Amino acid sequence: MTHPYRRLMAIQDIYPTALRLLGRPVLVVGGGPVAARRAKGLLDAGARVTVVAPVASHSLRELADAGLLTWEPRPYLPSDVDGVWFVQTATGDSAVDTQVSKDAEAQRIWCVNASDHEASAAWTPAVAEVDDVKIAVNAGGDPRRAMALRDAVATALETGDLPLRRRRAAENGSVALVGGGPGDTGLITVRGRRLLGQADVVVADRLGPRELLNELAPDVRVIEVGKTPGHHPVPQAEINRILVEEALAGYRVVRLKGGDPYVLGRGGEEAEYCRRYGIEVEVVSGVTSAISVPAAAGIPVTHRGLAKGFSVVTGHEELSEVPARADHTIVLLMGVGQLRESAAALATAGLPQDTPVGIVENGYLPDQRVTIGTLGSIADQAEATGVANPAVIVIGDVVRVSPFAPSHFKTADYSTTTPNRPRSTSTSTSTTPSSSPKKPRVLTT
Repeated sequence: MTHPYRRLMAIQDIYPTALRLLGRPVLVVGGGPVAARRAKGLLDAGARVTVVAPVASHSLRELADAGLLTWEPRPYLPSDVDGVWFVQTATGDSAVDTQVSKDAEAQRIWCVNASDHEASAAWTPAVAEVDDVKIAVNAGGDPRRAMALRDAVATALETGDLPLRRRRAAENGSVALVGGGPGDTGLITVRGRRLLGQADVVVADRLGPRELLNELAPDVRVIEVGKTPGHHPVPQAEINRILVEEALAGYRVVRLKGGDPYVLGRGGEEAEYCRRYGIEVEVVSGVTSAISVPAAAGIPVTHRGLAKGFSVVTGHEELSEVPARADHTIVLLMGVGQLRESAAALATAGLPQDTPVGIVENGYLPDQRVTIGTLGSIADQAEATGVANPAVIVIGDVVRVSPFAPSHFKTADYSTTTPNRPRSTSTSTSTTPSSSPKKPRVLTT
């Protein structure tokens, strides 16, 4: 009876390992594109590279001219393998490659034979690097298959679908300020998702992609520091202290925020505080709710023929400093509690009472709700229907573009294809467009 291990060895006789070639002499025989790629990879590993080939490609000559490798412009000699640690053939001539391979074998030197992978003593895998992780894939001698698998694994690491997190605390910790977007897990950036997957500690806000916290490894610590309007259970000074303390302990810290950390998110203060203590800080921009949440209700913050600019504010005190015109969009973040005061301030500044206003609660979430009215009516509507934060308030003619706006608003909804010509007024306020990610409840005047 054949032992199962013998059957396995007959099928796959490759022992995966990694060579440390720093400062060690290696030989590349051949001067074409394959030889150039292999030589560059060996240089990246720190090897001392000698290329033997009668003719060398332009890229190889450039490396030689720069003193990065040695090029011997002649045919291969058996003595070329003397004293080297590793050999790569890439002449395109199977007879030459075979001879090189035999000479290396005689001296017990590992050699990759590019002409015959079955006869090769070593194989070169398809390689990718993600952070300090190097991925090497062998696929039964099929290089295209190996490259496809390598790319798939690298993409999964880049997007956080595979765990890239270190399991040992680093000597120097770091902080990443990650904007998580308005709450939908699909709206965090690829870079943000990747850093979240690498985190040892996550300092989390109340808003943002909370469902992603459930995907973290069990030993990742989540520190809740969420705030609500007028209620800050963890003061900003304490959040700053937590970030520094955890990073100085050697941990990778992710400060997961809703929206964008640099858009009314105090990310600048946190970054400045961390750098004061010599901590490396990376800032990952997020999809800001000031723009994305209105878009969830079909409201652009700018629109040709309606508005060329917009302002983002958090309270009615700042409204005296922004243009009070229907053609300049005003976006209020977390402004439900001061909505009546904000509307009065804008009216006093000269904004007409019939200026359209849209409120989008819980943007992109299953319970998203849209309320549309005018500057004169919106505060009463909000109180009557119980509008609550988190919500984004949009003030200006751009609200007319929303498919959820009442039909009489459409009389001033200018077309982008033919400026200053009203579009059809047949849109129903109860119709949800197929392009909308959710089916929000709609409340209009």
